[in-house]
Order: sequence, then C-alpha cells, then structure tokens
Amino acid sequence: MHTVLYDGVEEQDFAGHVEVFGIVGEERLAQSFVTVDDSRRVRTSAGIDIVCRDPWSPRAADVIVVPGAGYGDGSALQREVRRGVLPAALAAARRNGLVLAGVCTGTMLLSAAGLTARRPCTTHHIALDDLREQGGRVVAGRVVDDGDLVTCGGVTSGIDLGLWLIERFFGADAALFAEEVLEYERRGTVHVA
Repeated sequence: MHTVLYDGVEEQDFAGHVEVFGIVGEERLAQSFVTVDDSRRVRTSAGIDIVCRDPWSPRAADVIVVPGAGYGDGSALQREVRRGVLPAALAAARRNGLVLAGVCTGTMLLSAAGLTARRPCTTHHIALDDLREQGGRVVAGRVVDDGDLVTCGGVTSGIDLGLWLIERFFGADAALFAEEVLEYERRGTVHVA
C-alpha cells in the first residue's frame, strides 16, 4: 500500500488510514510513503518534514491512497493540480487489481486525473460542487466504494476509509479489532456501488 505525499499535504488526511493499516501489521499489509518526484523530503501543511524513501512504483502496490491538501486558490492541492505531474502519474497508474483511494480533497487529484468521471465518489464538502462539475457522480456517504475507486469525505473520514478497506480486504473482525485498538467508532455510511 502506497500513500502519495507532496508538499503541503494535510497530516490528518494521511495519518488516519496509515494508523489503521498499521494495526493489521506489516506482515499482512506493507505500507510506504511515496512521491512522484523520486525519493525526497516532503513538507506537510504544518511544516513537518517526511522523507519518502520509496520510489513511485504503482505496479508494486495493490492500493494507492491520495490525501488532500486544503482547497481553493493558493492551496497546496491546487498547486499539484496545476503542476499536473501527480494527476498524470495517477492516470497512468490505473490497472486491473489496483485500488485508487482519495481522502478528503485528495479525491480532487483523482478527478484531475480523469478517474472520477461518471463514477460514484465523494470528497470534503467544500469541494463537492467542483467534483460534480468535473463529472463525478457525487453520492452521500462518508466512504464511497466503487471497486477500484474508493473515496471519502473530509479529514477524519480517512480513518473510516482505512477501516472500510481493512474490512474489505481482511474481514469484519479485523476492522472491529482496529476500531477497538483505536477506541474509535465508525461514523456515517459506506456507499458501495
């Protein structure tokens, strides 16, 4: 499982699912932070430096999670959309057996890659109108699962996305165990297309 990081990424957008996946254990679910710009240091929205040592290798992952980075003009997310490198890499990564997941406004990077058009999806409430305008079929749900595309609402819903993917891949008991460890109860609905 790869989590794609880039400058200005929101910490909670990637911390939630990473923590959940960590409960399953490295032997069952290997995780790494990657960036499309080779191995490098990424600075988060709060100024934390994270070293992404693993190369961009979408063929080596079963799941690629794309976290958000704010929204609107001047946001780190908008810089990535305009730069175009990450959306192009995400579009090229698509293949059978790969699940692409968007947390919060990370869904808008998947949208910029052309991956949400005519598909059930969701994002942070501030970007829902834009997601619709870009062709996404916005549906109500904290997590929206359309097979190889899984998206979730804003910020803390990344925890719910992680729990849903654990349930999907490892069963309900594994997800319930993760909830117990985190002392967290899932919120909202999971819309399965």
